[in-house]
Amino acid sequence: MAYAIDLFCGAGGCSEGLIQAGFDILFSSDISDMVELTYRHRHEQLGLIQGYNTWFEREDIRNLTGACIWNRINQLECFKNGERVAPVVIDLMIGGPSCQGFSRAGRRDKSDPRNMLFGEYVRVINEVKPRYIVLENVEGFMDMQFLGYVGITGIEYPDGSVTPEILRRELEEIGYHTLEPRILNAADYGVPQRRNRAIFIGYKDGEKSPNYPEPILSNSEYLTIKDAIGDLINDVDIKNKINNRRSRYQIESKNGRTPDVNGNPISVSRQLTCTEMSNMTQVVKERFSLFRQGETGTNLRKRVLTEGIDISGKTALKELCCEKLKLSEKQVVNLFLSAKATNEQIDVLLTKKNIRQRWNPNQPAATIVSIPDDYISPWEDRTFSVREMARCQSFDDSFEFLGKRTTGGILRRTEVPQYTQVGNAVPPLLARAIVEEIMKVL
Repeated sequence: MAYAIDLFCGAGGCSEGLIQAGFDILFSSDISDMVELTYRHRHEQLGLIQGYNTWFEREDIRNLTGACIWNRINQLECFKNGERVAPVVIDLMIGGPSCQGFSRAGRRDKSDPRNMLFGEYVRVINEVKPRYIVLENVEGFMDMQFLGYVGITGIEYPDGSVTPEILRRELEEIGYHTLEPRILNAADYGVPQRRNRAIFIGYKDGEKSPNYPEPILSNSEYLTIKDAIGDLINDVDIKNKINNRRSRYQIESKNGRTPDVNGNPISVSRQLTCTEMSNMTQVVKERFSLFRQGETGTNLRKRVLTEGIDISGKTALKELCCEKLKLSEKQVVNLFLSAKATNEQIDVLLTKKNIRQRWNPNQPAATIVSIPDDYISPWEDRTFSVREMARCQSFDDSFEFLGKRTTGGILRRTEVPQYTQVGNAVPPLLARAIVEEIMKVL
């Protein structure tokens, strides 16, 4: 049996990949209560019972110690009652420290305390001493610079040192070799989503060197939005036209890829969960209808500026523009049709949110994020359900996300609702591809 620990586990994307690859997860941890609901529920589905054959610890990693982890593992009932022999070493520790401070999508704040969590990860590695380690993060992790960083080894790093340099030196100091870090695209490994992740793999002195996984799909073979969620279209007529036969990926999602403790995947024979749609006003629906397939908000704005756009059939949107711009209905229609609208007037028509995009059904999904209204369905004028997002991340349909569906405002800093759980997750199929390479050298 190969034993693993999953830190910063989130909803459990890495854990799904670990289990699919044949690892037994003895310990996992995250700080969020909403994550705990989802994670423990899923593990119960799989026969992984808290305190019996696995342990989830809701804790800030800064308070987590190797001694605590080993104590939780050794106290598991399956080891205490003699059913199984407790391990003396952990084969693999995997983790993805919080990425907000590293992400290129936001403010890259060198002072963000979450930036330092990768150092806590190194500390726990040193205390647990697993045979192999994996760290995953956003692309921005690769070139994030630090000021006045002091490692757990006491080394003071020069200002401007980047994360990979620090991480490799710290791991070397505690007895680990590292592979050259790589950016892996989830689409290369059967995930219907273009999602680049920075991956670090390390191995303890005396262990065999693993490899990074080779892609299983070429660019022309990538799974598409249609392959992933064509069967989840709400409009029956559109669904029958677009998706009259389930794809292999859809079938695998329904049948299940992650086995339970008896080796049996969990299939979905009943109604899917996490399919609730956001309530949208008619104005929002009509605004979404202006997007062509694959078009971003920025490109739509350019089209309105240069080509003009016909909104004569958009009743609610016309009324809004008439009210806000103090123009008659005829004037509003002519304004946008003539390509003479100013950027300020277009803000009323489209809002200032230019990152929104209608997905192209014949391409993989864009990188899944935690905000549900950034993306529009290729076939319907709506955003996506949690289930559709989860499909694009390669979660099984039997995987249920619990807690609040979404949140907003200042609550985003602390809450981890369903959409965020999906958006923050490592795609299980990507995780599986990585850890299968480690399984080969155990």
